[in-house]
Amino acid sequence: MNASIANAATAAVRPATAPQAGAAPAGGAQVSGASPASAPLLSIRDLVVQYRTERGTVDAVRGVGFDVEPGRVTAVVGESGSGKTTVAQSVMGLLASNGRIAGGSIVLSERRLGTTELVGLPERRWQDLRGRCIGLIPQDPGNSLDPVKSVGRSISESLRIHGRPSRGEVRDRVHALLEQVGIDDPIRRARQYPHEFSGGMRQRVLIAAAIANNPELIIADEPTSALDVTVQRTVLDLIDRLREETGTGVLFITHDLAVAADRADTVVVMRGGEVQEEGPSARVLAHPASDYTRQLMDDAPSFGHVLVRERARPSDPERAGSADAGGATDKPDATDEPDAAGAAGASAPLLEVRGLRQRFGRGADAFVAVDDVSFTVARGTTHAIVGESGSGKTTTGRAIAGFAKPSAGSIRVDGSEITGLRGRALREFRRKTQLVYQNPYGSLDPRLSVGQTLLEPLRNFGIGARSEHADRVARALELVALPTDFAHRRPRELSGGQRQRVAIARALIIDPELVVLDEAVSALDVTVQAQILRLLAELQDELGLTYVFISHDLAVVRQISDTVSVLQRGRQVEHGETERVFADAQHPYTRRLIDAIPGRSLASGHWVI
Repeated sequence: MNASIANAATAAVRPATAPQAGAAPAGGAQVSGASPASAPLLSIRDLVVQYRTERGTVDAVRGVGFDVEPGRVTAVVGESGSGKTTVAQSVMGLLASNGRIAGGSIVLSERRLGTTELVGLPERRWQDLRGRCIGLIPQDPGNSLDPVKSVGRSISESLRIHGRPSRGEVRDRVHALLEQVGIDDPIRRARQYPHEFSGGMRQRVLIAAAIANNPELIIADEPTSALDVTVQRTVLDLIDRLREETGTGVLFITHDLAVAADRADTVVVMRGGEVQEEGPSARVLAHPASDYTRQLMDDAPSFGHVLVRERARPSDPERAGSADAGGATDKPDATDEPDAAGAAGASAPLLEVRGLRQRFGRGADAFVAVDDVSFTVARGTTHAIVGESGSGKTTTGRAIAGFAKPSAGSIRVDGSEITGLRGRALREFRRKTQLVYQNPYGSLDPRLSVGQTLLEPLRNFGIGARSEHADRVARALELVALPTDFAHRRPRELSGGQRQRVAIARALIIDPELVVLDEAVSALDVTVQAQILRLLAELQDELGLTYVFISHDLAVVRQISDTVSVLQRGRQVEHGETERVFADAQHPYTRRLIDAIPGRSLASGHWVI
């Protein structure tokens, strides 16, 4: 680490003691000077947050209280709508315009500004705190960086706001920060733009921006929810290392209990705006006292308490993998493919992918995103495609769904080649094959209500009489566990998990045969995720649906899939029946993915992989 950064980081003094709840004066007044080193860095007491809505005032947070200690991690976990992000926004003074803190105290004890009550703090005081004393690592790296600003400029903004005296010092600090978060060639990278970075690298840039002024408190709001397991581990290791080196306290907002089990010192479980349980992570997660925490533990796929459902497995293990014992291969051969038909007892697969190759660009600048991938999927089964970001998962899924024409290879659905379809034939194919996108924020038209969104495919394909449409919309919402009155809401009124359920309902409303789910549950909290996975399994049993399930979450893949393909840099390095691949992975890359799954630190009895 750069010497100047290390000196600045290690010079931090333990914060002052926060006052007892109720003792802080209103208006953001300074409470006290120096006090014992054991004081919490952040102390929240009896916090009440309300939102004004068209349906009246809603209490989003009620009586919440907990501490964040210097150099330690406090994780706030809970399902969508539990209030965990509202708490984080309250600490940052970034509540939406219709939100307000109606009661309670938030005290920050920080060495540079002393001990300060944050409730009622004037905006001019917030400008001193944000970025300088409190750093924020937001959830979505794709939407959190300005696409028209270079990475270096985005990081430097906070430095300029908080008084770096010279352009040269700012430039040197930016380069040092990029190096500190593990980005190679920082001088060149600082000149590049967000679209030239992978998701994991963009998240590292956001971490660099958050720590630019050596804040004593970092708020990490779902910082790894969209990252694959290996990049997630790298980012979390980075946060841990920075915390250990600088003594920074971390308020970690997450729906992933496995991550909380691995990384947090203290866990706060929230539901419906209230704290259900709080304490050391080892005690809360290993011996939960509340029914709700136990339910979260049961629903968390990494802990492997329950599978989505019992599945029939191939009786002949040789049919489920490649020619070698574990299904590992550097160049899949058609004769050695995993035959998912064996899992369902069917003689002909619904989906056959042979020698798929996808090339982008021409000449020396050409990039091969998918290179000779082959597999089959039996009717009524689920085939998972896993791998790191950039491995070719989404490119493969889009080709299967008919949204991209491959450069070479064959894709047959129900015996028909689909790579050359045009016009009416392509339209009919898309009625039978649906794609559910990863990002619930970008896949729904903000101008349309939920009901209008679900009506759109019915109208496009001329399905059902007009008088039936309202009932079809209501049934589709019920299928994904949403109230029927959600038909009147707009996407902005829904949480991320609720938006994703609407996207799944839109795909299912036209009764497809094949559904490609591209990270369709990655944005959901564990409870909703478990509901959706069970729903998908039930629909598969009832309707004979076939799924191609693209995911970076191997714990979920193990629950939902019959067969799996592991992609690395566009090539299929291992494939076969899911249980066998997980139990006896042959390729080093597959073993590395499995080793990166969070949750092992909780207790060996909870881990079944």
